[in-house]
Amino acid sequence: MLKHNTLVASRGAKTSGYLGNAGVRILSCLHRVSRIFQKISENALKLNVVSRTVDARMNESERMPELPEVETVRRGLAPAMEGQVIERADVNRPDLRWPFPERMAERLCGQTVLRLRRRSKYVLADLSSGETLLIHLGMSGRMLVSGDTSFQEFALGKIGQFVHDHPPAEKHDHVVFHMENGARITFNDPRRFGAMDLLDTATADQNKLLAVLGPEPLGNDFHDSHLIKAFENKNSPVKSALLDQRIVSGLGNIYVCEALFRAGISPKRKAGKISKPRVASLVPIIRDVLSEAIEAGGSSLKDFKQADGELGYFQHSFDVYGREGEPCRTPECGDTIERIVQSGRSSFYCKQCQT
Repeated sequence: MLKHNTLVASRGAKTSGYLGNAGVRILSCLHRVSRIFQKISENALKLNVVSRTVDARMNESERMPELPEVETVRRGLAPAMEGQVIERADVNRPDLRWPFPERMAERLCGQTVLRLRRRSKYVLADLSSGETLLIHLGMSGRMLVSGDTSFQEFALGKIGQFVHDHPPAEKHDHVVFHMENGARITFNDPRRFGAMDLLDTATADQNKLLAVLGPEPLGNDFHDSHLIKAFENKNSPVKSALLDQRIVSGLGNIYVCEALFRAGISPKRKAGKISKPRVASLVPIIRDVLSEAIEAGGSSLKDFKQADGELGYFQHSFDVYGREGEPCRTPECGDTIERIVQSGRSSFYCKQCQT
């Protein structure tokens, strides 16, 4: 007959039964396994909360350069690259956001940059080889221009632009273009969310990255009729609609906030519920906001710098973006700027002025 035993199943609790030593060991083992699974569950919950918090912070802090910043880069690169020969290209790693094209350095070497243009947030360099170099800055990518004595004299004498001496190489200098005119263009990207690719110039617009893009907001195809039609029966907030690159390309969070403030439209209003005259009013306002930003040299958020190394300053003129809790700048308004989160992005607006 088995001896009547009393064994501890958990702290402060006792379970009685007729169990031998083997039974005691099994129950003790099961108890330990149960505690392990409980700890795993608790830690998973904590990690999920931390993950959501980190994701939210990244959405707020990791900001992509927008159309005015990219256009500023294009204009800064033009004197150093347009009409010039790429003497050598240094490709210092195999990839950024995606792998570089095969033999990228070899395919760039000796090519003349026929034209620098911009499509949405991409810089496009058309080459004499019949290929186009596509450049995307990502979150922290910078194109830095430097020059030897001959290029500095050219820059000051021809275009009145100051150019720095060649700086020492930095850790995140992933691609370096050495131009025959003595200029050096360095692509530096600590987070490696930028990208470069080589496309066939004749069919570049059919590339999967470019084919889906809507009209340029500063181009002739962006007009009242286009935006009114795009907004018809659209149930999403107007902020989300304007960020949809299929409707209009190149717009980003900052300048959409600014445009909606000038138009007096709440970012929460459904796009399809806005009257046609109010939708039409957005077109010239968007053009004005972007043109002013480009004229000011683009805004510099976090790691973005102009091609010549000079920081932009348009961010100091924002009416709503980044001004949560500050007074609305509309005369006699008296309200303050509020911040809400829409699709993981901050929207800044004045609830008094924007309806």
